[in-house]
Amino acid sequence: MKKNFALFFILLLFCLPVNSEEFSTSGDMWDNFADQNTYGQKPVTDEEFDKALKKKKIKKNFWGKEIKNKNIPKGEEFRQSNETDFITEVPKELPVLLIPVELIIDESTVLPIGHYQVMAEKKDGIVRIKFYQSGNLAGEIKATETNDDFNQETVNFANWFEHGTDKIRVIFGSLDFNAFADVYINKDSDR
Repeated sequence: MKKNFALFFILLLFCLPVNSEEFSTSGDMWDNFADQNTYGQKPVTDEEFDKALKKKKIKKNFWGKEIKNKNIPKGEEFRQSNETDFITEVPKELPVLLIPVELIIDESTVLPIGHYQVMAEKKDGIVRIKFYQSGNLAGEIKATETNDDFNQETVNFANWFEHGTDKIRVIFGSLDFNAFADVYINKDSDR
């Protein structure tokens, strides 16, 4: 059986048609495809391609002035010196925080249970953490600036954890600064 299979395989190889042009050494394998352009485009040399690229990079605006490097991809000119510019130009998304208890913001304001977008501002050396719901300011608390990143995995963060039995610590972090605030829990809630 093994001899019959080997003999059959050898006969099959010798019976296959052979095209002598495929084995010629006069050109590479792409020479066979040069005449098969189905889209009607003419072949372009490397020099023509480079010339077209340079022409595309330098455009003229409405008044005839040249605008250079308008369409350069973001990573092409990236250097160590402009990394900070790149990071600060990234749009900042506000972190979302779930507050599971009612918080006493001040004597007259209670922040209800809910999800809030959190933002912090620093004006005149005073840091305030602000809570937004549906684009409206729901409340703000005075915070303390710190260099601690609270072991958070991201640069922009907002979180909370228990700080004693009657208050929680709200933490906030961004590229500009990190802050925290201790806020009392409303024990007089209806729950």
